[in-house]
Amino acid sequence: MVSSQPTQLLRRSFIKTVLRRLIALITLVGLAYGLIAVVYATKTIFKVKMNYAVVLERFGGIRQAVTDVGWHARLPYFTRIEQEVPLMNQTLQLGGTPEPMRIISKGNVALWTSGVLTYRIRDLDTWAIENLSPLDLLQGDYDGVVKDILQAQQVDRLISDRETIKEVIFTALKSRPINIGGPTIEKKYGIEVVSFVLKETRFGDKLVEASEEKKRREMIAEADNYAADQEASRIRKLYAAYLESIRSLQHALGREDGSTDTALLQFLTQQKWATAYEKHQQGQNTMVIQNTQGTPPAITLPAFHAADRVAGGKDGPTAD
Repeated sequence: MVSSQPTQLLRRSFIKTVLRRLIALITLVGLAYGLIAVVYATKTIFKVKMNYAVVLERFGGIRQAVTDVGWHARLPYFTRIEQEVPLMNQTLQLGGTPEPMRIISKGNVALWTSGVLTYRIRDLDTWAIENLSPLDLLQGDYDGVVKDILQAQQVDRLISDRETIKEVIFTALKSRPINIGGPTIEKKYGIEVVSFVLKETRFGDKLVEASEEKKRREMIAEADNYAADQEASRIRKLYAAYLESIRSLQHALGREDGSTDTALLQFLTQQKWATAYEKHQQGQNTMVIQNTQGTPPAITLPAFHAADRVAGGKDGPTAD
């Protein structure tokens, strides 16, 4: 009994020692992790990734670009990380959003267009140190140059000749000065313009509907013109046949001095000759053509052919 009691005491003392050491170890690990987390959160120790750069602002306002890949340390409270700049290809939307932007063409026609600029930062000092908020500044210059070129074009070119306009815009963004005697976009921001794509150029919905209505009316007008041409052609043919009939009738009934021409034309204009022959009146071989000018001559129609006489009767039909 006496020997078992010290053994239990030793065991209890050992367990307490182990627990104390374990708690101390956990506490140290927690403190170390917390310290590391605080240091990492404040970016006292920071990492420069591949194709990235970090711009530091040191005490006194001096700005410095760090481009070496790997871990770096800075003094807390005396330096701060101003920005992290990607050195890879980047895109910039026309108008700052993927949504189409409204422009007015040279013919005062509203269009919707969108475009994408791809660029890469080549001179970090020019981009991040010489320019305050360079991305906002680049957005403004980019939108201005593109809109100036697009709005100087006729609406038909903006729709059908997009490839040529795209190349003109790319040349302007890459090498044309923003203002006369001023720097180009590449020189001003220390970038390289890689490409420009004109994604979309289209009319508004209302203008599309108006264009379709205009095309529909043009097709209707074209059909009406075709029908009118056909009718005119038919009238010309009838008129030619009518004139030929008049010549034949004048040749058969007229006199050499042309004295019967006036009365004959008035008669044909009033279209009484057709109804006169349709009556098939018997016993009459002459008719009087009315002349409203006062001297109506009498015209004796030639007798019908023998076949007509047999079919019509003894004397044949006559007309008034």
